[in-house]
Amino acid sequence: MKPTKVTLTFNNGAEPIELPVMSGNLGTDVIDIRSLGKQGYFTYDPGFMSTSSCNSAITYIDGEEGLLYYRGYPIQQLAETADFLEVAYLLINGELPSLDQKSEFVGTVRRHTMLHDQMSNFFRGFRRDAHPMAVMVGVVGAMSAFYRESSDAFDPLQRDVATFRLLAKVPTIAAWSYKYNIGEPFTYPQNRFNYAENFLHMMFATPCDSYQPNPVLARALDRILILHADHEQNASTSTVRVAGSSGANSFACIAAGIASLWGPLHGGANEATLKMLEQIGDASRIGEFIKRAKDKSDPFRLMGFGHRVYKNMDPRAAIMRKTCHEVLNELGLHDDPLFKLAMELEKIALEDDYFIQKKLYPNVDFYSGIVMRAMGIPNSMFTAIFALARTAGWVAQWTEMMSDPEHKISRPRQLYTGQLRRDLVPIDKR
Repeated sequence: MKPTKVTLTFNNGAEPIELPVMSGNLGTDVIDIRSLGKQGYFTYDPGFMSTSSCNSAITYIDGEEGLLYYRGYPIQQLAETADFLEVAYLLINGELPSLDQKSEFVGTVRRHTMLHDQMSNFFRGFRRDAHPMAVMVGVVGAMSAFYRESSDAFDPLQRDVATFRLLAKVPTIAAWSYKYNIGEPFTYPQNRFNYAENFLHMMFATPCDSYQPNPVLARALDRILILHADHEQNASTSTVRVAGSSGANSFACIAAGIASLWGPLHGGANEATLKMLEQIGDASRIGEFIKRAKDKSDPFRLMGFGHRVYKNMDPRAAIMRKTCHEVLNELGLHDDPLFKLAMELEKIALEDDYFIQKKLYPNVDFYSGIVMRAMGIPNSMFTAIFALARTAGWVAQWTEMMSDPEHKISRPRQLYTGQLRRDLVPIDKR
């Protein structure tokens, strides 16, 4: 069968250009435009919404059908059956682990959970009221100064060690960012706990009392981590790849990803959803805010509904909705005013023709913020937990890129709209 090609024709008499069409295993075909630059043309695509920046075998999304696969496995199956470190292993290695492989993987992660002792001094250089994400950007980036022996991005062995260090230490960094924020002493990891339990222990334990993580809450957190572990070539993942394309070490690249994730249009959406619910305040005001959301001249946005990629139900939302009920049942919080407000807003929006026609369904952020708030996690830590989860996907994407024989340093082009050439006039004559 002949490979498919497209022909680019011009109405100015220029010679047509033939371009090959590439097909993946799933999803939309892509036109290979790599030869265009040599023929005097670039493409214009703000936000890269119609551009494939790489080939990847890690995550597949079909926004129209509401599908999310990690290495071919539907997210629903992974969230119900696997735990986060199994999913991390899958993203990084391409297959789910056997019992022995999982035992070795988990054991290696546990051996790396402690931070270099001098890093505790690094935290103390921040203001106490610093946002946890600001602290995480700085501390994760500084890991390259503390772990120089695993900073060579071109050495596969050093890449492996850096991967384990990031998976193991980012939860400690996130928890310590919170502890420093509230003025409590740092809690060291306890490797008798699993990954999610250990994070809750580091968040909430104090030297005064022993702390035993609630298994329902630990499982809910583990599910949140799985649902956020990777999401194809989103803004933060693309940032990690762009930073890594220069050969930068993994710690610097993940710090760049954390910085990108911090934005309210990306990782800050669940925090923004809770702020919106607090702004609405009472179910009697829902109609007023839905009316505002429909008004194009009103800057108000109904957070937690719709998604840039999914034009159908976010496949993660149903899992998170179920988890939300499990957590609130466990904690006896079904009468929580904010939760009742959220459920009423969900009901009204799902029955409103405007939202139905525009396919503005509740997304994962709508529920995850409610779950974390119920667990006692403050709003400021929501994006930090997102970063902790997404670290697994970032290191998988970074490793895949560094192993790709087609790997090149990123160098987007531009459509220049500035001044034409002009001559400088001396300052005394301007």
